[in-house]
Amino acid sequence: MAKFFDPPQAKPLLPKEKIDKVYKSMRFKVFMGSFLGYAAYYLVRKNLSLAAPGMIEDGLVDKAGVGIAMSAVSIAYAFSKFIMGSVSDRSDARKFLVVGLVLSAITMMSVGLIPFGANQALNVAVIFLLMLIVGWLSGMGWPPCGRIMAHWFSQNERSFKMSIWNTSHTLGSGSLGLLVTFGVFIFGTMGIEQTWKAAFIVPSAIAIVLAIVCWWALRDTPQSCGLPPIDEYRNDFSGVKSKKGEEQKIPFKTLFIDYIFKNKWIWLIALSNAFVYMVRYGVGDWAPIYLQEMDIMTAKESNLAFALHNYAGIFGTIVCGWISAKFFKGRCAPPNIIFMAAVLVGTLIYWQSGNIAAFMASDASAMSAITKTLVYFGLILIGFCIYGPVALVSIQALNLVPKNAAGTAAGFVGLFGYLIGDAILSKLIMGSVAQSAGWSVTFVLLCAASVIAIVLCAMTLKSETK
Repeated sequence: MAKFFDPPQAKPLLPKEKIDKVYKSMRFKVFMGSFLGYAAYYLVRKNLSLAAPGMIEDGLVDKAGVGIAMSAVSIAYAFSKFIMGSVSDRSDARKFLVVGLVLSAITMMSVGLIPFGANQALNVAVIFLLMLIVGWLSGMGWPPCGRIMAHWFSQNERSFKMSIWNTSHTLGSGSLGLLVTFGVFIFGTMGIEQTWKAAFIVPSAIAIVLAIVCWWALRDTPQSCGLPPIDEYRNDFSGVKSKKGEEQKIPFKTLFIDYIFKNKWIWLIALSNAFVYMVRYGVGDWAPIYLQEMDIMTAKESNLAFALHNYAGIFGTIVCGWISAKFFKGRCAPPNIIFMAAVLVGTLIYWQSGNIAAFMASDASAMSAITKTLVYFGLILIGFCIYGPVALVSIQALNLVPKNAAGTAAGFVGLFGYLIGDAILSKLIMGSVAQSAGWSVTFVLLCAASVIAIVLCAMTLKSETK
């Protein structure tokens, strides 16, 4: 099986007159393949967040149980992204991405096919186990994409191109909300009582279709297509080189010790990523449950809010990358600081929407309308601003290592983001706090995380100046 994932050998160089045409065509294909592939991974990752209100209503789980089950994806993904990052640096990106996506979709679909009983503890245990599998398989998504972007796009174009590419996960997350709403409608018309099952089944089926498209579009490296390395093609050579050459396999110990463990800037970036991810998932994943439990929005309205929150990130990520390239010469820390400050403002508006509406409204009807408007605005502002730092933090890590260490660097930074920021802080702690102390305390935690992220991002300014 290991040999199946081995990267393809370099082909003889194409005739000089064909290189430019083939390079342009292949760059577009691999970009779109990795874009759609990573978007598809998000169709089979956060499904439980949208199914949870219906499962809670049916008495299958409670909020604490949902927090535990959702944390499984993050825990497994944190370690998987790191380990799979080093494996993907020595694997065919095309096979790696597609196999992981198909297996993720099959596993997530199975959650919607299981006949759950009245025993909540057993239900949580089963879902937790399946989410662990999904989380581990999800780790096969980003690393091959990082490998593809590092090999097919050179350093001076990477921050902007990867900012565009990074909108794939916001497109996927936003589309998940719309697909679930559509699936619930279809299941309802079919007379299926537990319509929340659509959240697992419908997006998974679409993800499998997209995996077929990815197989057609993706290729591992330019050399495997008879093309020269991207640095030579664009005459843009990276400032960080591997001791053994950019295309050679590097032992994991060397990858981790020489390029990650001894690099203090990677550690700072990883810590900042943890708090960026706490806000990212602490807001997005709990929004449907919070909005419905507090009677702020209906299920359809909260699904729409979830979708808009993610779709806003498409534009925000591109703008953040453009600002990095246009005004800061590709540096990532300055726009990260600006955007995380805006995230803090959006979080305060989202949290205090009811109090602001009470101050502005003259009657209950107007108060409800203003509250919903402010919630939409707050979530859209957070979504617009949070995904730029999510993208640029990873790009900071890529820029500090050679190309054949890209997956390992991304995996290490992702380990902090998903294990500490997502699994521990945004799932386990926020779920327990929401259950025992109420939602207001969770918002205090989110605001504190935004401030810490700003401080840590500011501490990485020196690395980019150097």
